[in-house]
Amino acid sequence: MKVSLASAMGTCFGVRDAIDLAMSPEFHSDLTIVGQLVHNPQVSESLKQNGVSLVPGIEDIGQIKTKKVMITAHGAAEKTKQKLHDAGFIVYDASCPLVMRVHQTIKSLVTKGYFPVVIGQKDHVEVKGIVGDLEAHLVINTEDDFEKIKDSGYRKLGIVSQTTQQTDKVEGLVEKIRSLDYVDDVSFVNTICQPTQDRQVAVHELADQVDLMIVIGGFNSSNTKKLVHVCEEKGVEARHIESFHQLNQEWFIGKQHIGITAGTSTPEDIINQVHSEILKIAKEVEGLEEQALHS
Repeated sequence: MKVSLASAMGTCFGVRDAIDLAMSPEFHSDLTIVGQLVHNPQVSESLKQNGVSLVPGIEDIGQIKTKKVMITAHGAAEKTKQKLHDAGFIVYDASCPLVMRVHQTIKSLVTKGYFPVVIGQKDHVEVKGIVGDLEAHLVINTEDDFEKIKDSGYRKLGIVSQTTQQTDKVEGLVEKIRSLDYVDDVSFVNTICQPTQDRQVAVHELADQVDLMIVIGGFNSSNTKKLVHVCEEKGVEARHIESFHQLNQEWFIGKQHIGITAGTSTPEDIINQVHSEILKIAKEVEGLEEQALHS
């Protein structure tokens, strides 16, 4: 049984920088992160063990007991940061620069007279941050949402994307929006981040070679879910796990080639643990299959 790693996978620079900042010894347990720093359960647990406190979101400001607070890698609206400043906190910003580029891009489109549209998940923390300072906006995730565009009455649209969306999906939606008879002008800026695109391309290539893909990342990680979706679109079995403990030997029976990939919030040590366990399982399965062959 062959086991292959995707050519691009795991933590991106934005995630690494956010983790390094939050783990800095300068905070000495005097830090609360407003939200989930990155969508990975092991990272959240490591932060807690390092003395960092976490609250679900800005609505939980009353629970914050530390003087210092941190904005997550997913970014936040300026009004959210101002609310924390006004409440007397010292605010540290771990927002990914590529997420902040989306904030700047959509504001620029509004300045140019375009009505702002975000392709993404309306309840995702990143999207909430992107639209949080806008007077009006639309969030589109599927063609079913096109009716929102018609109902809005706006015919000149400025479109950006949540950074972790699937490239083909976004480009397809934009082309269909351009063709709507109730839309006159579309200015689209592709704001899917390069690390996300690199991991999607890598899993797409690896999926052509394997008969099972193990995708590692938080169950609430948008970009990790997109990697699973890429595999499913290609008809390749994909198993989404958060840690090696969730691997099941039965998945590997009868398989010839296993692929491994991971989302941009998945640390290298988690990937290495999964890789080692899969190699162990592969040997066990090969032994069982050989025994069955000679029995």
